Amino acid sequence: MASNPVPPDAGARPSPGMILERLARGATRAARITHTEHLPPRIGSHADWPQQIRPEVIDAIRSAGIDRPWAHQARTSEHALRGESVVVATGTASGKSLAYLAPVLSTLLDGSEAPNGRGATALYLAPTKALAADQRRAVRELAAPLGTAVRPAVYDGDTPVEEREWVRQYGNYVLTNPDMLHRGILPAHSRWSSFLRALRYVVIDECHSYRGVFGSHVAQVIRRLRRVCARYGSEPVFLLASATAAKPAEAASRLTGLPVVEITEDTSPRGELVFALWEPPLTELHGEQGAPVRRTATAETADLLTDLAVQGVRTVAFVRSRRGAELIALIAQERLAEVDRSLPGRVAAYRGGYLPEERRALERALHSGDLLGLAATTALELGVDVSGLDAVVIAGYPGTRASLWQQAGRAGRSGQGALAVLVARDDPLDTYLVHHPEALFDQPVESTVLDPDNPYVLAPHLCAAASELPLTEADFTLFGPAAAGLMPQLEAANLLRRRARAWHWTRRERAADLTDIRGQGGSPVQVVEEGTGRLLGTVDAAAAHTAVHDGAVHLHQGRTYLVRHLDLADSVALVEEAHPPYSTTARDTTAIAVLETDTEIPWGDGRLCFGSVEVTHQVVSFLRRKLITGEVLGETKLDLPPRTLRTRAVWWTVTEDQLDAARVNPEQLGGALHAAEHASIGMLPLFATCDRWDIGGVSVPLHPDTLLPTVFVYDGHPGGAGFAERAFHTAADWLTATRDAIASCECEAGCPSCIQSPKCGNGNDPLHKRGAIRLLGELLRGVPEQA
Repeated sequence: MASNPVPPDAGARPSPGMILERLARGATRAARITHTEHLPPRIGSHADWPQQIRPEVIDAIRSAGIDRPWAHQARTSEHALRGESVVVATGTASGKSLAYLAPVLSTLLDGSEAPNGRGATALYLAPTKALAADQRRAVRELAAPLGTAVRPAVYDGDTPVEEREWVRQYGNYVLTNPDMLHRGILPAHSRWSSFLRALRYVVIDECHSYRGVFGSHVAQVIRRLRRVCARYGSEPVFLLASATAAKPAEAASRLTGLPVVEITEDTSPRGELVFALWEPPLTELHGEQGAPVRRTATAETADLLTDLAVQGVRTVAFVRSRRGAELIALIAQERLAEVDRSLPGRVAAYRGGYLPEERRALERALHSGDLLGLAATTALELGVDVSGLDAVVIAGYPGTRASLWQQAGRAGRSGQGALAVLVARDDPLDTYLVHHPEALFDQPVESTVLDPDNPYVLAPHLCAAASELPLTEADFTLFGPAAAGLMPQLEAANLLRRRARAWHWTRRERAADLTDIRGQGGSPVQVVEEGTGRLLGTVDAAAAHTAVHDGAVHLHQGRTYLVRHLDLADSVALVEEAHPPYSTTARDTTAIAVLETDTEIPWGDGRLCFGSVEVTHQVVSFLRRKLITGEVLGETKLDLPPRTLRTRAVWWTVTEDQLDAARVNPEQLGGALHAAEHASIGMLPLFATCDRWDIGGVSVPLHPDTLLPTVFVYDGHPGGAGFAERAFHTAADWLTATRDAIASCECEAGCPSCIQSPKCGNGNDPLHKRGAIRLLGELLRGVPEQA
């Protein structure tokens, strides 16, 4: 912790280099920085607004302090005004919002002068409520000189019932999210008929976040929107904004089902960015199987957030989990209280699951500068304008380079220099990246992976579409090639009924309730304080078995609770406030069966395969780990029902001859396969836009379906999410990086930085590090040249 506090908000901003220098004081601190990347400032390039932009809009933009647009803003507006769907994929704080707002506001102003009817309307989709609320504030400020011609209004789950009718009748720039479009707007489209009839533009902000199962669901929701709009005679233009991404037009087209033009050249200026890679030190503690343990990224990030707050440096620390965000804020508050009793109140946590009024209060406090530090999940990553930040600390690689740059870009949004620090977790991918900076700084960002044709995604949306308007064969082109094949199954399940030339939804329940587009499945579990009956928040159904099982430690708003009972039937977890000196981690067991092999490629004598599998897993126990150090204190058994998942997987097999060549004997085989499985799961996020928690794996010395030693890696979502397919197509590079990551780790027999997994159901036993290296090396010798 800094020994000489700097009064918060006092004096000029320190340079990012100076901030990093202060953080690195001391021999042990300096050694934790494995690499520092200096990104120089960039000069901007201006252009003129297209002539079709109304002069009143240009005047309003000038009143906001912007005389001329950046060249990419002007080009985006030109495409929009020509009626061409366009995606602008440029860096954080490059002015993407203004690029789409200028043509939208101009069109709304034109529509306000129409002699008859309502005039033009626009719909804005954000992945989070926070971003929609932030954008409404920005639009109101920008459009204030235009009077009542632009009427922005948020329509989401937090909108009071009495306001909703006004939004439907009078709002002409409606801000919502895909969830509300799916559950609220499209099923009630007749009540939105005047709005939809006049719909000219659909803005899809932060579209790179629509990936995996969630992105696949959103793609089908957008197709349903296009279909309903056509019913009312409108054909809106789609304007998409994305963080820098590979092939953004291809991803945007897959999302919308339309041809999309891409704008990728960022012509905005940028301040200096100093980006440090930070590896926590090894401790004297030993974890599972006696492996060395590094200091946790959580503890290290809490220290950095504390030091930055003491310096008066405005900072957001991005954390992977809700629990981690709460814990980092709690630790920082406790340590700040030792320095200055006025400081703990200026650091807080921000995550999903908070009540609406809690989220709004935190957003206002961060925006105004009342908060110096925030430990936040990715709920704050997406576009919320928190201009004036000096630094960002990222607790663990966020899963994709796109998210990494998105988070790093939160700082320096006013054009000033900024510091970003990536703190490595004790994890194969994080360890690989802090020692291979070229994988971060010399590689393009990933392509967005989504699969709208996933039958588990498509089928419920076909039902929802039929409940909105009867489905005909003409609609199959819109919904994709798999639609026609699903209709007999939906009829057989009595979900749809064919009458004449159309399919109808005939059930009493709402078709939109068949699916949760976030891919979670089931109703959220309510977290309720046992003594008072007070609702603290919610936990996704899919995460309930691991997050709020009996005996779990649950954090909320800096307070610690123990779960007394998880009632799965009523979707309620009863908790009571407590102060245990430990955290909890669930353990599960997994079995897998091959249902169908789609593709199979010989790798020498071995095989690389891709297809459909059924996974059965069951949470069987939980570990208690000491706070800060992560030391295991004990294990408690649990009695929870198994859960079955049909999904997609990539798997590889090896033969006896390959095992002999790799010098892997029968006693080592289980550990070598297990180690390779763990490390490959840890490395896959470098090649597919996923998180290691989005995927799972199983390794078996003799699998009953392949009759060979086999390693499986599967998508953790029903029907698949595209990650395993991406792994199959990049398998040579993926498994080469896996082998290299294991081989370059300094540990003797395996550790969390290479082959141990934080979610292993077998307690990371058995594992054989050297056997895994030899086994992967032998497998890769058989890679065909075209791979």
